[in-house]
Amino acid sequence: MGVFKKEKTYTGSFDLNSVVQKFSDYLQSDGWKIQNKTYGDKAIIQAQKAGILRDIFAADRALTFTFEKTANGLKVTTGVGKWIQNLAVTAVETILLSELFLVVDVPEMLWTSHVENNLLQKLDDIISNTTS
Repeated sequence: MGVFKKEKTYTGSFDLNSVVQKFSDYLQSDGWKIQNKTYGDKAIIQAQKAGILRDIFAADRALTFTFEKTANGLKVTTGVGKWIQNLAVTAVETILLSELFLVVDVPEMLWTSHVENNLLQKLDDIISNTTS
């Protein structure tokens, strides 16, 4: 199976910091452990849902959202990635230029797809209310 990721482009003018902050706040309020880093016109958010089985079997996996401001708007890529320890101190260029997403098994793909779709819907709502 190939890498499991989704990409979406939003057209318009957006405040990247505001979008990342609002989405991070939402994830935290929904019980996700998150870390994020913004550098220039790029940002990354990693989100991990806690739970004993998840901690035992997939402790190094997280949903990873990358954001990139483009000439026409905002490009968001999401997928399952490796939880990167100390994301805030890791060189963001290395993270954003390297492949972050992992291959996952079918049951996890189905769970991930369901969760991603819900989170992307929330991100749609946040972005539609954050145009600058």
